[in-house]
Amino acid sequence: MRCSNCGKCCEKTEMELSSKDIERLEKKGYRREEFAVIAGGVARLRNVGGWCYFYSLADKKCRVYGKRPLGCYLYPVVYLMNEGAVVDELCPMGQTISEQELRTKGKILDKLLKKMDNERKCK
Repeated sequence: MRCSNCGKCCEKTEMELSSKDIERLEKKGYRREEFAVIAGGVARLRNVGGWCYFYSLADKKCRVYGKRPLGCYLYPVVYLMNEGAVVDELCPMGQTISEQELRTKGKILDKLLKKMDNERKCK
C-alpha cells in the first residue's frame, strides 16, 4: 500500500488497543493515561483536538510510527460484520492495497480481534 499521509485514519480515531500495544507504548515512555481512554472495558487511542494522541498535525506523521498499535499497522484493512476483512472506504489510498496484502492483513486482523476478545473476557 502507498500512504499519502493525509491523516484521515488518525482523525477522530476509535482504534482499539491490545494489551501488547499498551505495553509497547509504555516501554517507549508514554503513560497509558496520556494515550488511551477506557470505555466499556475497551482501551482505545485517545483523541486530542479531534486527532490521535500520537499524530503530529504539523508534520502529518505518527510520532510512534515504528511502535504504532497493530490495528494502525493493518489499516486500512478493517473488519465489517457479515463481510470480514475489507478495505476501509475512508482511506483515499485504499485502492493501492493488493489482494494478497488484503488477505495477509485480514488473517492478522482476525487473530488480533480474537486475542482482544479473549483479553476482554479475562477482565
